[in-house]
Amino acid sequence: MRKRFQWSTLVLVALSCLLVLAGCGGKQEAATSGNESAAPNGLEAIKQRGKLVVGVKYDTKLFGLKDPASGKVEGFDIDIAKAVAKHIFGDETKLELKEVTSKTRITLLQNGDIDAIIATMTISDERKKQVDFSDVYFNAGQSLLVKKGSPITGLESLTPDTKVLAVKGSTSAKNIREKAPKATILEFENYQDAFNALKAGKGQALTTDNSILLGMQQQDPNYTLVGGNFTEEPYGIAVKKGQTELLQAINDTIKELKSNGEYDKLHEQWLGVKPE
Repeated sequence: MRKRFQWSTLVLVALSCLLVLAGCGGKQEAATSGNESAAPNGLEAIKQRGKLVVGVKYDTKLFGLKDPASGKVEGFDIDIAKAVAKHIFGDETKLELKEVTSKTRITLLQNGDIDAIIATMTISDERKKQVDFSDVYFNAGQSLLVKKGSPITGLESLTPDTKVLAVKGSTSAKNIREKAPKATILEFENYQDAFNALKAGKGQALTTDNSILLGMQQQDPNYTLVGGNFTEEPYGIAVKKGQTELLQAINDTIKELKSNGEYDKLHEQWLGVKPE
């Protein structure tokens, strides 16, 4: 009788443990599913959230520049972001802008802090290993910005005594090292810091995409572009790898803007000329 009682007790204990474990597993599975549905990426999750979060530059005149007085961010990239939000939601105001730099933008995307990068980002094979790119939405080329009257007229003028300013994490910094290996390259956190350094005489030239340099030239006409473009810099909108539906929505937006003439208007509004 005692053995039967012990056996029954053991069976009941075992069944209780199994039920507890099953319950824990169910809770864990439910928690995981909940986290997945709330993840800040994927077109459906973005729609459920009710807004698109885009990483943009705050220091790049013509493309993404924040007015310190009003706090408003304006530029070509900003208008492209609004168009994507309008395509997804039918309302361009369902958009949140977050500041990124060339150095931080991919990390913020991969961490899920932003859904997409629209920030003068050149499409490259190296970056394609980390993110997926949209179709090209802007064609730029790397150039040099110098003070008017400078003896620097192009790449051939750069010597071991020349200090060229660039931005960390940009393709421009990599390109200038390859194109002018004798020059000294100084890197800064963002474009405004680099431009301020140029004006302070910390370098003789600043290099990045001509589209960005044109914005600096507008800020201070004492500076000018020289030497023409020495690279091709096709800009793309970056999303996390595998976000095919979001990428398709972005590509559809770019096609719509170009087919209905809105792209030409935006290009002329911010760059002063229609695209070639």
